[in-house]
Amino acid sequence: MGDCAFPILAAMTDRQPRAFLPNFCAIRMVFAVVVSAELLAIVLTLGAFPGPDQFWNELSQRSLYIQWVTLSVAALYCTLRKPLGRLSHAAAGSAALALILMVTAIVFFAAQLLGLSAASPTPPVLWHHLAIAGIVGSVLLRYLYEQHRERQRELAESQARLQALQARIRPHFLFNSMNTISSLTRVDEDLAEQVVQDLSDLFRATLSDAERLSNLQSEIELARGYLRIERQRLGERLRVSWDIAGLPGEARLPGLLLQPLLENAVYHGVEPATGGGDITISGRSRNGIVSLAIRNTLPESASVSVRHGHQMAQQNVRERLDAAFGDQAGMVVGLVDGCYQVRVHFPLETP
Repeated sequence: MGDCAFPILAAMTDRQPRAFLPNFCAIRMVFAVVVSAELLAIVLTLGAFPGPDQFWNELSQRSLYIQWVTLSVAALYCTLRKPLGRLSHAAAGSAALALILMVTAIVFFAAQLLGLSAASPTPPVLWHHLAIAGIVGSVLLRYLYEQHRERQRELAESQARLQALQARIRPHFLFNSMNTISSLTRVDEDLAEQVVQDLSDLFRATLSDAERLSNLQSEIELARGYLRIERQRLGERLRVSWDIAGLPGEARLPGLLLQPLLENAVYHGVEPATGGGDITISGRSRNGIVSLAIRNTLPESASVSVRHGHQMAQQNVRERLDAAFGDQAGMVVGLVDGCYQVRVHFPLETP
């Protein structure tokens, strides 16, 4: 290895569901529900114009009531996430609103029975509560629906970019690979067969369904095959080190994620350097997060300006991680100890 041995960085925190409703089982979503419910309680209390001596009493009662309703609804959304996800958007929205109204009615009567509400349990009061719940619920569900539509649009754009990337294996790589195979057939037929197999695996991956999630083991094997092809061409100029012991091979991630980043490392870091370069692939799984890093040495400063790039493949990786895992995944790039490093992290999810 070169002079930039890779220290494993600590990890940072199924594909993002296509369902209309977000994941109410997630801690951050529960936190958002609690905060939003409290804000609603404050607004309704201020709208009732209580006297200064009654404000905190009114607020505490409304907070208890609204938190009871919202957390119960969130628990139901979490429990019924899969059934709701199989419905059409209209049906899922109607069912979600019906759950809000049902829980509101149940909590209304429960509060009366427990003596937690001073309101009279008459039909007009109940209809008043249901009207508020219906209006707030409808606005919230509409907002979530619009967020879902925007996310679907971004996902479609990301898939279009992926398809462009899949159709864009650098011509020089294909040309050089065929030359390598041609040369090997005259001196080592078994090795030539291995290179052909690696190349066919790579092309099979580029032609696969862009929306299908792969697994970490498959992606690592694909990356190893790609590097074997490049090693036959570059020889000792390409020095590769792996530090991935203990990674969960069944972890799900977008397909063709590592190979474009490795191709960038070879094309921009190893090829232009007179003496070649080092590439280190490392990873850890910790606290439910998988972290992978690709680090490559840089060519001499005189050669750095010859090749610019990185951006298309990296942007595509970012977008597909976001489409698959939302803000639970991400990518960080930059110089570390004089080497160029790309680090991706995503939640550990298995089939």
